[in-house]
Amino acid sequence: MLAWLIARRRRKTAQHIYAQLGGASPLLPLTRQQADALQLRLQQRGWGARVFVCMRYWHPRAASVVQEVRGFAPERVVLLPLYPQYSTTTTGSSLGEWRQAAAAVGLQVPSPSVCCYPTQPGFVAAVAEQIRDAIQQAGLQAPFRILFSAHGLPKRVVASGDPYQWQVEQTTAAVVAALGPLAADHVICYQSRVGPLEWIGPSTEDEIARAGAERMATVVVPIAFVSEHSETLVELDVDYRAKAEALGVPAYVRVASVGSAGTFIDGLADLTEEAISRDDASVGSGEATVCPPTCGRCPLQELGVITRDVGRKQE
Repeated sequence: MLAWLIARRRRKTAQHIYAQLGGASPLLPLTRQQADALQLRLQQRGWGARVFVCMRYWHPRAASVVQEVRGFAPERVVLLPLYPQYSTTTTGSSLGEWRQAAAAVGLQVPSPSVCCYPTQPGFVAAVAEQIRDAIQQAGLQAPFRILFSAHGLPKRVVASGDPYQWQVEQTTAAVVAALGPLAADHVICYQSRVGPLEWIGPSTEDEIARAGAERMATVVVPIAFVSEHSETLVELDVDYRAKAEALGVPAYVRVASVGSAGTFIDGLADLTEEAISRDDASVGSGEATVCPPTCGRCPLQELGVITRDVGRKQE
């Protein structure tokens, strides 16, 4: 009953958003392009791999995809989320649904998962490349400010030990290091707030307002999204752009998500190969990031992985 109530209240907003996208989100076809690119890359590396797409809140859902996977009869299943930063609300929820679906049909093969890859070199390089390209194509000259915009979370989720915010900060730091002086002025901010709860900040809207007050050109980077969808194509490209123009921001440049960029697909292939080498109980994360003790819901911490330095683990 609660789900129906929320759906009815959000319906008009959702209809307006998807009308601006021509009636449908491009997320699924773009994800299939990524899957095809990854499958080709793995096959080029000598793996007899097939890549399936499984969505969390739209078709194809886990219950149907798990039947396809069982028909393929794999020796091993690698669970590879397209969320670079781990959150219990995204990756954790998606992996949980898959495991329930697999158990329901008796799919019992080793299934290591990649929990996160906030500083995976291929991902970081792809983001940096997109930023450089966007700045060059816009002919933007300094000074400007880079806004690394991520989907927000309620503060209470982060306070419970969810590592998402910390991992967003690690991604941003890695991209800033790759950009060098180009990212001298930058800030992390959060978009897509809904409901009455207090959310982590600063908000992307507030940072756009600050840029307007300072007459500062802005470069907006979707740092937690790897594909274009309503939150980039409508929220960033339409809603926030209109606010930026109304508030006097002299230039508003939106950087494209990494999509099927070659460096990003290479990074996903590296993550997959690493996961293949792990046993069924392990959770991979590319460079094996272990979050700090304050992030008690980090899946590697929950598995009892001991770390001496953040980013390097001892098993």
